[in-house]
Amino acid sequence: MNTLELTGNTDTICAISTPLGRGGIAVIRISGPQALAIVQQRWQGKPLADMTTHTVHLGQLTDTAGEVLDQAVLTVYRAPNSFTGEDVVELACHGSTWIQQQVIQTLIDAGCRHATAGEFTRRAFSNGRMDLSQAEAVADVIEAQSRSAHHVAMNQMRGRYSDELKSLRDKLLHFTALIELELDFSEEDVTFADRSEVTALARDIHALISRLADSYRDGNAIRNGLPVAIVGQTNAGKSTLLNALLHDDRALVSNIHGTTRDTIEDTVMIGGTLFRFIDTAGIRQSSDAVERMGIERTWQAIDKANVVLWIVDVTSADTSMAHDILDRCKGKALIAVLNKTDLDDDFAARSELNDLLPEGTPVVAISAKCDADVEALRDLIVETASLPDVASDAVIVSNARHYQALTRARDAIARAIDGLNSGLSGDLLGQDIRECLHWLGEITGEITTDAILAEIFSHFCVGK
Repeated sequence: MNTLELTGNTDTICAISTPLGRGGIAVIRISGPQALAIVQQRWQGKPLADMTTHTVHLGQLTDTAGEVLDQAVLTVYRAPNSFTGEDVVELACHGSTWIQQQVIQTLIDAGCRHATAGEFTRRAFSNGRMDLSQAEAVADVIEAQSRSAHHVAMNQMRGRYSDELKSLRDKLLHFTALIELELDFSEEDVTFADRSEVTALARDIHALISRLADSYRDGNAIRNGLPVAIVGQTNAGKSTLLNALLHDDRALVSNIHGTTRDTIEDTVMIGGTLFRFIDTAGIRQSSDAVERMGIERTWQAIDKANVVLWIVDVTSADTSMAHDILDRCKGKALIAVLNKTDLDDDFAARSELNDLLPEGTPVVAISAKCDADVEALRDLIVETASLPDVASDAVIVSNARHYQALTRARDAIARAIDGLNSGLSGDLLGQDIRECLHWLGEITGEITTDAILAEIFSHFCVGK
């Protein structure tokens, strides 16, 4: 193991753990070797030395001069059975911003240091209370915006993902042992495992890593919102539709062709799923350099989207760019949206579209301007998105750092399989296996650097 120990663990830290601002109550967390002694200096009530772990007590908090600041509820957690693995005290006081500031200041005066971003969770990792993937899941639980995102984050925080990685590590170590035995007895007439058995094990490992890596597409969509690109020719009503879907005037709407020059994104919850809608520049032949840049970003948005809404203006029935759009949408979930039915209810574009669309492509007619049948489109988007139901024990990767490490681990085990098939020597195979173990270790924090830890925990809130 090459995990770096957290520097400054002899400090006792404090921070407000509830959102900043005025509220009914505020919770202030203190963690470190002197947590109980420091709080005792500012506590009027039952002595902290007499409190057993995981108990709650009522008392009063005082300032440096001994004047009462507030009546508070104190909860004590004794090491190692706390979130951080250290002695922890949590103070629930009234949510006045003045009271919060004064309590923090009086704790600092008594010997605390103000915590940095994510320092409580980083101490939990450093003290072995959780691995790095579980620590990252703490932030994901806090940021979860949907039931699915919450399930994914909770499963990771509870260690389901870590268990999968441990199973992979055990298989890799068994693989390594077989290779080492082959090397040790290569000159003797002893067979511990033939190459077919080792190859089968390597393929099993590759399949497990691939399953985790391939889940990232759905996991990323669950975590950040499933990307839906709104595309079509200029003035088809893409921006109007975005506003209708969001129930907000998010995008500028104009009758002038080519108004949208860049992508505009926003998220909304539909049917319990978070969707990230991307309004794009209208697709047409243009000599304007800036507009062409916007159109290129439209193509990029299609490439990244899970679902594409192709908006067609029924009043013009212009399908001159249809083949370009449909070619780019191959392999995507596509919905054809006939817009502006308030101006033309004959749907002149329908018959021509039917000849162009791939078989089975859903078609819906709406008026984005009048909000007519937009609700039916919302239902169709949810149905078409077909995100997997996240079961209580499902393991889905939603972290980009983990995905990158998994793809590199998969590449390493793939090289080992190629080496086995080509008769590569065991010492060279061992290098690929060690690299695979390295990348899995980066996910859990068994192998990491201070720079990686600093980057990960810098995105946490201060009180967590």
